[in-house]
Amino acid sequence: MREKVLINDVGPRDGLQNQATILTVDQRVELINALVSAGVRSLEAGAFVSPKAVPAMANTDQVLAALPKDAGIDRQVLIPNLKGYQLAQSAGASTVVLVVCASETMNQRNVRMSIDESVQQAREICQQAKADKMRVVGCVAVAWQCPFEGATDPGRVLDLAGQLLELGVDDVNIADTIGAANPLAVNRLMSNLAQEYGAARLACHFHDTRALALANVYAALEAGVRKFDSSIGGIGGCPFAPGATGNAATEDVVMTLEQMGFDTGIDLEALMAAGQLVGEMLSTATGGRADTWRRLQLEKNAPLI
Repeated sequence: MREKVLINDVGPRDGLQNQATILTVDQRVELINALVSAGVRSLEAGAFVSPKAVPAMANTDQVLAALPKDAGIDRQVLIPNLKGYQLAQSAGASTVVLVVCASETMNQRNVRMSIDESVQQAREICQQAKADKMRVVGCVAVAWQCPFEGATDPGRVLDLAGQLLELGVDDVNIADTIGAANPLAVNRLMSNLAQEYGAARLACHFHDTRALALANVYAALEAGVRKFDSSIGGIGGCPFAPGATGNAATEDVVMTLEQMGFDTGIDLEALMAAGQLVGEMLSTATGGRADTWRRLQLEKNAPLI
């Protein structure tokens, strides 16, 4: 039996939040349904953030309401605070994602709080989520480098991850928010985290700013990580982090993992169709770095994996 790797597609949230074209609720639902049809079982459906700050995430409650209530689909949403948690819980999300940045400047830019204030807020959210039987993912952002403060101290990341786990988050997602990590640094940090806290509750989130996202996925795999964020078509970017480009393309990540013998449970051809769909919606090129090769393979009826 092949070893399983969980792919969490963040395209409907992280992928769309910084696009020039703002999709309608119906379009966002259509994209999510296409991902689910391709076999994606975990995804970020949206975010309960200020629509003035992030217009693309307005009406996330309507998106959730329009989705099938399939118990096998983890419908994640990003939340900035306790109010966001309450909105997510009322709207029927199954998991909330809360972010704590590993640099003070980025944390202030992102949520207008200090790191200590964010951790205290996370404590309150985790307590409420436990009572509500809601899953919580704690994300440590700018884990390798911050656009304002430069290189991140790995010790701070280990400390923040430990604090979040102690508060009761189900997983800790280590995020290369601006795509500045390299495979050696990724392997070192994730190996240390796995040794300290166990790999089962760790996940990684890589942006492809320097064309290193896939190499970083491999480095984290070598450290024992089996949960990864990626974005359909490679779309993405953070409005609060200068220089952050798209995430690792889900199509590329799935192809790589499947060729290495892992089981993602995702149909690559159907996933490619979802990537083409979001590209048409946004009027932009999507598909990931191997898209042209994969399409040629389909034309020849040749295997994709």
